[in-house]
Amino acid sequence: QVQLVESGGGLVQPGGSLRLSCAASTIFSIYAMGWYRQAPGKQRELVASITIGGSRNFGAAVKGRFTISRDNAKNTVYLQMNSLKPEDTAVYYCNTELDVAGGLRDYWGQGTQVTVSS
Repeated sequence: QVQLVESGGGLVQPGGSLRLSCAASTIFSIYAMGWYRQAPGKQRELVASITIGGSRNFGAAVKGRFTISRDNAKNTVYLQMNSLKPEDTAVYYCNTELDVAGGLRDYWGQGTQVTVSS
């Protein structure tokens, strides 16, 4: 009923850029999509999210460096990551909030590795 397909992770040098994409296949209405990340030994944290209406929310660590956009017709969200730092290294997980029977439910992708290293 819900499938999230992530792409775009990889290895990049400090100061470089990467773009992550996540496409959702679902029979339910999508309220919001976004990205979270988890580094080894740390809790999962918000990177950025965007609602169907276009409201955006960013984690403090990425404000001013990352942008998020969404193609509602394709149920796809894009995370543009610029000025990457070694501390951005983590597994990045796509997240979507779906309207299921009148309530919001979270679904997660499998994750894609982003490594920032020289």
